Amino acid sequence: MTNVPLLDLGPQNRALEAQFETAFRDVLRSNMFIMGPRLEAFEKDCAAFLGVKHALGVSSGTDALLLALMALDISEGDEVLLPSFTFFATAGSVARLGATPVWVDVDPHSFNIDLADAARKVGPRTRAIMPVYLFGQSLDLDALQAFASAHKLRVIEDAAQSMGARWKGRATMSSGDFGATSFFPSKNLGGMGDSGLVTTQDDALAERARILRVHGMQPKYFHREVGANFRMDPLQAALLHIKLPHLPEYNCARAGNANFYHASLKGRVGLAENRPGADKAAKILLPVDFSGQGIWNQFTLRVPGGRRDTLKAFLTARKIGCEIYYPIPLHRQQCFVDQKYRGFDSVPVAEQLSAEVLSIPIFPELSVEQRQWVSDSLADFAAGKTE
Repeated sequence: MTNVPLLDLGPQNRALEAQFETAFRDVLRSNMFIMGPRLEAFEKDCAAFLGVKHALGVSSGTDALLLALMALDISEGDEVLLPSFTFFATAGSVARLGATPVWVDVDPHSFNIDLADAARKVGPRTRAIMPVYLFGQSLDLDALQAFASAHKLRVIEDAAQSMGARWKGRATMSSGDFGATSFFPSKNLGGMGDSGLVTTQDDALAERARILRVHGMQPKYFHREVGANFRMDPLQAALLHIKLPHLPEYNCARAGNANFYHASLKGRVGLAENRPGADKAAKILLPVDFSGQGIWNQFTLRVPGGRRDTLKAFLTARKIGCEIYYPIPLHRQQCFVDQKYRGFDSVPVAEQLSAEVLSIPIFPELSVEQRQWVSDSLADFAAGKTE
């Protein structure tokens, strides 16, 4: 029996340990611990990687969303369209500013926001849409831009799980008014703690975001408006800067693992790809990269028929890490239940997915033996061999 953790950060970080130690000493000896040239260098290379004019390092992925919303003046009385099936920060950042999340359903195959449902939920107070490129796969960026233009909405791309993903060659975080991502350690480009990035193509929005990032201060000790402390520290920037050139390599390795799962499980009893018209008798549905340029932050199965928790227990018994992302859709979270925000009663796919999804190991450093054990175990479960 092979032990396969859901994520193992050790191999990736050990490979760069000497460079990390040098960077740490350099920052320590510089005595420059807030902002500065190391952050600026990292921001410049992130902007080049994503094909955007401006990239701002910030304190977390959540703060990236908050900063983008603040720079667009989203506030009390405004509505923001967003998926109910995603991580809490998407809706939490909207609610913290006194604005109103409007719950939108998601596509059952890509897991991304359903623009047709979003169109049904646009109202007179709707000011923005915040799509989430869940598990590393971009939404159709052409369709997103057409939707936003038709309804005169601002766009904040929540790319916390998809930095490096593309649609027809265009990177996520490059098409909206703002893009936002996270460098939480589990991300494809993971830091040594919390940090994030905000991007924009708009010079005026970039300038406003830079000012809001430092308490609304410009020049020093003069505050035109109330901002917050959203700064990324230079140590985090220096460490992430070392990993940034390796991101394509990490993403490619994840894609290789995904391809292995698909190839090894193709045609096996009880298994099918999560596509429209998939075999209704399948016990496990494998995720599909419909964009063809995703980055596989997670490899998320659908397990229909009320068998998800049984599969989770089966994999756990075989020492295979797995996790549910996410067991409760946002409209059912206690802090939002009493609010009954628009759309709370019309997101059936979000409800269904929360009862079916299960993510399995996909991290770049999976060994051949480890991913074979995962594949064999899925095949055993789907065939009814559960001992």
